[in-house]
Amino acid sequence: MRAVITGMGVIAPTGMDVAEHWANTLAGQRKIARITAFDPSGYSATLAGEIAGFTAEDHLPSRLLPQTDRMTQLSLVAADHALADSTVGDSAPAGFDVGVVTASSAGGFEFGHRELDKLWRKGPQHVSAYQSFAWFYAVNTGQISIRHDMRGPSGVVVTGQAGGLDALGVARRRVRAGQPAMVCGAVDGSPSPWGWVAQLTSGRISTANDPARAYLPFDTAARGHVPGDGGALFVMESAQRARARGVGSWYGEVSGYATTFDPAPESGRPSTLRRAIDNALADAELAPTDVDVVFADAAGTPELDRVEADALRAVFGPHGVPVTAPKTMTGRLGSGGASLDVATALLAIRDGRIPATVGVTDPVPEYELDLVTETRALPLSVALVVARGHGGFNAAMVLTNHSGTRRSTQKEAA
Repeated sequence: MRAVITGMGVIAPTGMDVAEHWANTLAGQRKIARITAFDPSGYSATLAGEIAGFTAEDHLPSRLLPQTDRMTQLSLVAADHALADSTVGDSAPAGFDVGVVTASSAGGFEFGHRELDKLWRKGPQHVSAYQSFAWFYAVNTGQISIRHDMRGPSGVVVTGQAGGLDALGVARRRVRAGQPAMVCGAVDGSPSPWGWVAQLTSGRISTANDPARAYLPFDTAARGHVPGDGGALFVMESAQRARARGVGSWYGEVSGYATTFDPAPESGRPSTLRRAIDNALADAELAPTDVDVVFADAAGTPELDRVEADALRAVFGPHGVPVTAPKTMTGRLGSGGASLDVATALLAIRDGRIPATVGVTDPVPEYELDLVTETRALPLSVALVVARGHGGFNAAMVLTNHSGTRRSTQKEAA
């Protein structure tokens, strides 16, 4: 059974809807800047990819605001957009027909930070009762399900950056087993001092102060990555069901998916990333030569970039396929980053445009990658998205759209 994407909701530093995100991405608009959510002057890293101009009151009912972290508020808006985008007439899915699976790397850190501050400064009687769930990894799944009366199978995956693909992989398995529809993907990141300190402990955050030189994956000047917040959510359903309810076209199909887990670096054993890519291609029944573009994980540290470059070169050969990392415009968005890459890859297939890896001016020659550093026009029908989570999680996903049918968003159609 084919699992297809019929609705998409994007909320990211590059835009608060699909059209704005895509326009800014094609234009190479870098949205990394000094943190505004709190004063970062006392921290070793001061840059992030933040979503500017988001006011929850403009999008959500007032009763939800005291219950939810900003990350959940962003997720609810992205889900609203995805569901609206997938709707044909009055055929919006609901009830037991729809399940929800999201991914998270941190939960509602900002909410938790605020309530812990109240606990220490004022006492336990001042801590919100909503703290019991607003911080939790599964809160986005729960709040989306409640808001839209979705009572189908639900869940959450916590595998770092790889989670954005893993959530779609779980949804695909459900759809193939007969579930009519799934809302899936990830929106992640809560800029707060507590969450920021947690990220800094990884030792992989760039401490550069120049946004143009802070996050340079596969470059000789690579020095770590810049975090950010945002992501994308999708409506996934079977092609048969989509047609039955009047959907004439869709963004694309999740044709292949695979995961592996890397051994500890000190073990001396090699990464299993290549195996994840090979298995995803086998699942899609495609050869490496069928892939038109790779959306790389692009960790931004020399040792991790080399592992990914080695895997891509082993699968595709030297300079064998265009490779891009448009997340250089937004930063790495936790679990939301891979979901945003899926959205961007589907749009790239739709329009035949590969967005650039901005800022990279001196790619490491030994990697032998065909790194896309300027927007490139090219007919596309197959994209590979690669994601790795901190600790060893690997995921690879193959997206296809062989029909050539252009799927327009509501805003573009209007």
